[in-house]
Amino acid sequence: MPVTIFNIGERMADQNLAPLYEALSEHRNKRMAHFDVPGHKGGRGNKELKYFLGEDCLRADVNSMKPLDNLCHPVSVIKEAQELAAEAFGAKEAMFIVNGTTAAVQAMIMSACKAGDKIIMPRNVHRSAINALVVCGAIPVYVNPGVNKKLGISLGMNIEDINAAIAAHPEAKAILVNNPTYYGICSDLKAIVELAHAHNMLVLVDEAHGTHFYFGENLPVNAMAAGADMAAVSMHKTGGSLTQSSILLVGEQVNADYVRQIINLTQTTSGSYLLLSSLDLARRNLSLNGKEMFKKTVDFASYAREEINNIGGYYAYGSELIDGKYIHDFDSTKLSVYTRDIGLAGIEVYDLLRDEYDIQIELGDIGNILAIVSAGDRNLEIERLISALSEIKRLYGKDPGGMFDHEYINPIVEMLPQEAFYSEKKMLPLENCEGRICGEFAMCYPPGIPILAPGELITKEIIAYIKYAKEKGCFMTGTQDMAMDNIMVIEPAVAVFGA
Repeated sequence: MPVTIFNIGERMADQNLAPLYEALSEHRNKRMAHFDVPGHKGGRGNKELKYFLGEDCLRADVNSMKPLDNLCHPVSVIKEAQELAAEAFGAKEAMFIVNGTTAAVQAMIMSACKAGDKIIMPRNVHRSAINALVVCGAIPVYVNPGVNKKLGISLGMNIEDINAAIAAHPEAKAILVNNPTYYGICSDLKAIVELAHAHNMLVLVDEAHGTHFYFGENLPVNAMAAGADMAAVSMHKTGGSLTQSSILLVGEQVNADYVRQIINLTQTTSGSYLLLSSLDLARRNLSLNGKEMFKKTVDFASYAREEINNIGGYYAYGSELIDGKYIHDFDSTKLSVYTRDIGLAGIEVYDLLRDEYDIQIELGDIGNILAIVSAGDRNLEIERLISALSEIKRLYGKDPGGMFDHEYINPIVEMLPQEAFYSEKKMLPLENCEGRICGEFAMCYPPGIPILAPGELITKEIIAYIKYAKEKGCFMTGTQDMAMDNIMVIEPAVAVFGA
């Protein structure tokens, strides 16, 4: 295997190394008698689990100990693995996260903002960002993203809108950017960083869907290269690590030791070594093979995009959407497909692919589907997807009249998320909620972008959207009522604009 060395300043690191994985492998090969947790004792205490996952897997599922370091306070092999990750991603420091990118996003916000501080962000953020506001009491200054009216999807942040938000709220501490969005839309990250830093604001990037930006060629700029201060990178999504493992990248202007303290407020003290070692191995694989992997990914996605568009009715969109305003760039690895012109909601195509063709894709919403393509796919599977979409159009396509025509609804914010979440509330039937202030979240998952967040006005349009999404089979989450027939609203009723 060739040696790949990255240089940052005076530091050098051999990306062939995987110190945490190597230490764990060495430990696993010892005849160690374990009188510590976990209680399955390498699988002997739960044979069914051992047969399901394999003995090697369970013998690697161990507890923190001196030879294997401690995630809460890394000083040896975890520290070394994180330093290699920092080198590979071009960051000052990289911190391994085992609570998912949700924990990384929340750590970014809680590191930058205290109670009462303002943070500028797009409203089409993942629920984890608004959850962080509920926990820490920071105040959101929402910048509504652009909306593609045909596709019905939210876009990126326009630099002019951000400039206006900064002018109106110069005391804001940070700007949070989704880059890329779930659908592959990228904002002008470099321009946002320059503008924010000129006003002494930090830039935090939710880069959950952009791990490949660091290792592929001819892809949109990554957060660290753009000069961002922190970035939450979901390694398990496109980087090849185990589900729930993530990395928080920290730039030069941020106190990484303070960020580590913030992480430890919410992250488990029992970090999974299966997840941690998968991060170490995924980083090594990306460093050594990332260019080839993501070239193959782009080639697969480009081929599928062209073939799907040749079917007719579908629209697999790409870089032609770039407008220099709300769409600065497009992630060419994303296979996002608009379905409404064949008379089917994205979630209906999603269900048909799974139930009738044994094809599981990432996302189906009101008007689009998203298939995650990677170098781990095979030509045969790409062809299966294309053929299945063609057959679905032929067998199930219908007139698109009467379909809901947009995915994102700009919110009307009446109360701060934390204030609303902890207010007195009562449950009302959905159809009786118009004009009331929502006291909880309501969203389709995926993508996990709230339709309603605590403190937002419930409108007739939003009620219609929720009913339509439920009717089409979207997976609805966030409300106390698991069926989302009822919503918790602020009580007593507050007089609001538009009620």
